[in-house]
Amino acid sequence: MASTRFSLSRSIHPILKRSPFSSSPHFTPKLLLKSHPCPCRSSSSSFFCPLTFDHSTSPSISSSSFSACSSLSPPTMASSASIDENIESNPLLQDFDFPPFDIVEAKHVRPGIRALLKKLDSDLDELEKTVEPSWPKLVEPLEKIVDRLTVVWGMVNHLKSVKDTAELRAAIEEVQPEKVKFQLRLGQSKPIYNAFKAIQESSDWQSLSEARKRIVETQIKEAVLNGVSLEDDKREQFNKIEQVSFQVLGAWSWRAHKFSENVLDATKKFEKLIIDKKEIEGLPATALGLAAQTAVSKGHENATAENGPWVITLDAPSYISVMQHARNRALHEEVYRAYITRASRGDLDNTSIINQILKLRLEKAKLLGYNNYAEVSMATKMATVDKAEELLEKLRSASWNAAVQDVEDLKSYSKSQGASEADNLSHWDISFWSERLRESKSTSMRWTLSLSLSLSLSLLEELRPYFSFPKVMDGLFNLAKTLFEIDIEPADGLAPVWNKDVRFYCVKDSSGSPIAYFYFDPYSRPSEKRGGAWMDEVVSRSRVLSRNATTARLPVAHMVCNQTPPVGDKPSLITFREVETVFHEFGHALQHMLTKQDEGLVAGIRGIEWDAVELPSQFMENWCYHRDTLMSIAKHYETGESLPEEVYLKLLAARTFCAGSLSLRQIRFASVDLELHTKFIPDGSESVYDVDQRVSRITQVIPPLPEDRFLCSFNHIFAGGYAAGYYSYKWAEVLSADAFSAFEDAGLEDSKAVKETGHKFRETILALGGGKEPLKVFVEFRGREPSPEALLRHNGLLQVAA
Repeated sequence: MASTRFSLSRSIHPILKRSPFSSSPHFTPKLLLKSHPCPCRSSSSSFFCPLTFDHSTSPSISSSSFSACSSLSPPTMASSASIDENIESNPLLQDFDFPPFDIVEAKHVRPGIRALLKKLDSDLDELEKTVEPSWPKLVEPLEKIVDRLTVVWGMVNHLKSVKDTAELRAAIEEVQPEKVKFQLRLGQSKPIYNAFKAIQESSDWQSLSEARKRIVETQIKEAVLNGVSLEDDKREQFNKIEQVSFQVLGAWSWRAHKFSENVLDATKKFEKLIIDKKEIEGLPATALGLAAQTAVSKGHENATAENGPWVITLDAPSYISVMQHARNRALHEEVYRAYITRASRGDLDNTSIINQILKLRLEKAKLLGYNNYAEVSMATKMATVDKAEELLEKLRSASWNAAVQDVEDLKSYSKSQGASEADNLSHWDISFWSERLRESKSTSMRWTLSLSLSLSLSLLEELRPYFSFPKVMDGLFNLAKTLFEIDIEPADGLAPVWNKDVRFYCVKDSSGSPIAYFYFDPYSRPSEKRGGAWMDEVVSRSRVLSRNATTARLPVAHMVCNQTPPVGDKPSLITFREVETVFHEFGHALQHMLTKQDEGLVAGIRGIEWDAVELPSQFMENWCYHRDTLMSIAKHYETGESLPEEVYLKLLAARTFCAGSLSLRQIRFASVDLELHTKFIPDGSESVYDVDQRVSRITQVIPPLPEDRFLCSFNHIFAGGYAAGYYSYKWAEVLSADAFSAFEDAGLEDSKAVKETGHKFRETILALGGGKEPLKVFVEFRGREPSPEALLRHNGLLQVAA
């Protein structure tokens, strides 16, 4: 998600795959590492990530307990001798090599976190009394304080995601306000802020490394965004705004956001009982089974897939199936209208919450000296408002003709099928006729209106036997060896794990020396593990937190997916989408693990701007469409047969089918987001819905309905971390596509050129972390600033644009 950035103010979240949502834009302190959710992939219901920290701890790496990788020393927490003796046995407070994931329980959370916070409060008191504007007297002790908290909190929050219990959740929620209170104190520390300012203004400033300058500048900027530099009366007003924001957004708990609760409740509220099977003619067997299962849960005990009754809902699997496959046009319209008006009526109406959020954000921006909230958001991003708007307009103009042609193709095809609505297609017709057109062309497509874009379910299932999990991982590791000159070896048993299926790996460089480690938790466990896929750090590379004075502490990461587990002798068979997911999360992990940055606060995924962090993850996805790479992993698990050529061509076709329409959809969302956070005046003459209608006139071939209230369910910007940041989806796509095009330019069939380009990618994009501005890093790799040309070409839009 998105990734981790060291900041004293914002909360951090694991990097999520395909889930654009993060926690609400709360006011959390400036000294905690911040990770961002991956735009685009996760379970449709897991849109909000817990308030986790970047998991870098005081552990270092020593040779004592390493067998498979004996030259490395594992991370250890500093001694807890100063903490009250009656909790010395608490595993959260012990000295350890790797986090004791196997023995931490809910009962350890309350006493452990409270004891740790008490100790860190004392450490912060001491730092504020003795702080000096120097690295040893400011940054190093500060990093140690942050590291202690991030690793322990990261440990328990990670367990909540992968080994959840009601007791663990309750314990975390109880101590979370106390943790946030400490973060707030840390983020608003005047002595720390003044010391950073003094470093910046000192005569030694020019002699600092680029990474250290980035650290100082980032901390000052984040402190300012936290209101540290405001006069007392304005700071009091600022803090009142933050308190109101907590009340509006329910920021103490990631599940408690009022906005998202209303969306969830409104989604659940809609139920359509179907008794006559003719009304849902066309639904595939899996969808009928789901509808019958839902009916049983609603009290229709005798419901069956064959005979009904069936219940249709607005949950994504039900909604998508109806819109794509049901032949009942009236049902399409009813369900579509319900979907676009969720959370816009009665007690669940989000309109007033939207207006209040926008008002508070604008007021906060004015207090901080900005013209609007978008400028506040962009202050910590790679883009500027002008650059983001410029990119969106380039992509919009390049996509428009293709989107118009998409609609014309649907009209022509539906007319050829005798559809009475052919000359006047409405929004509720698009998905159905797109799916029929896809079938007629024997290509796969991405559904044009769903929240999580996916290849057709039938093709995904058809491909599953060709993607056995062990074969996919072998291919991925071989690709990493080819591109980045690393070897990945099993190191199971070296570190405690939270489940028997979790694998542990050691990453070695070309000389055979360990440089990183990672956990991989691949399989679904619905009873205790949340859906989706994500990557986060356990420990970050750091010179300060090394056990010895000669080598940096090595990074440790974890990757989590939710694939189908193996059954008996049958290996785990995964879909092509899940293949992309694994490659995506591994891209994030590579940037964390292959960093060469020794300054812990900007090493790996730390310190990288939100809109640049998806570059390596989306870059890795491109290799899933590279013929040689795909064919090396796509072998039938029983026969060993390679993926048929015609199926490979289907996968390629899926990337460009309805690409213009898909692009415009994202551009609409990004444009209305920027418009609301730049030019919109709360309580002015124009409503938020007027803004959406105005933006949609140039970003939708078929104008939205007058009653369209999609903003009332736009979790990304009103209950997530994407306020004035939705553009970052397209921004990151441009960066990753352009980066991959460097390999295309070098020649994908030229192994020497691929290795040379891979080495350059590793030494820049993967090695430099947040220690250098992302634009400079990109230019160092590519030799020029990024261009959208490669993205347009990959999406089949370049010729249309020309």
